[in-house]
Amino acid sequence: MSNFSLDVEEAIAEARKDVAGLHAELVRYGLVVWTGGNISGRVPGADLFVIKPSGVEYDDLTPDNMILCDLDGEVIPGSPGSERSPSSDTAAHAYVYRNMPEVGGVVHTHSTYATAWAARGEEIPCVLTAMADEFGGPIPVGPFAIIGDDSIGRGIVETLAGHRSRAVLMQNHGPFTIGSSARNAVKAAVMLEDVARTTHIAREAGPLIPIPQESIDQLFERYQNAYGQVKNP
Repeated sequence: MSNFSLDVEEAIAEARKDVAGLHAELVRYGLVVWTGGNISGRVPGADLFVIKPSGVEYDDLTPDNMILCDLDGEVIPGSPGSERSPSSDTAAHAYVYRNMPEVGGVVHTHSTYATAWAARGEEIPCVLTAMADEFGGPIPVGPFAIIGDDSIGRGIVETLAGHRSRAVLMQNHGPFTIGSSARNAVKAAVMLEDVARTTHIAREAGPLIPIPQESIDQLFERYQNAYGQVKNP
């Protein structure tokens, strides 16, 4: 039995539902194969997050087999799913949540084109308005780090500190994205793969044309603060 308040229990249940359902979006957009990749979501109002179990196929993911962890990455004993092992990236996600309180969701994939840039250890230059809109500049590269401890999390935080990008390419590994919520982080993962593919194809055809920094700033400001807003009647 947990010692959480009713409000926290309700927030946990909602986070389980959201995170379990969002994994289908990774499959839908072709960002993962087999059981690779993962999504986590912070539980609002508590020092907790929910993450995918390790080695479970996407069709078998349910709210009850999501794993509840504290911000040290420790599984909450007796909680639904606690008999399973959490994702091998749990320590990395936990490190991000501890050090970036504004982050509500973290996503990791091995999506083909973004991972190809990571394999080269090369940032994706900002040559598309869609990239300026969503990421506010190039997609940076994080350091090579071994899976299993918080090394990847440290690389994510250090690379994205002071950076507008919500995506990082961990060298020789693949992309991680962050967001204000798990859904927001999933959107970033989808958009990242789209611009990674287009930029790769464009470079194969010829030189890339960079967008001036002033225009990047204007595009980012408009998309983040004005695009889609309802005008006053």
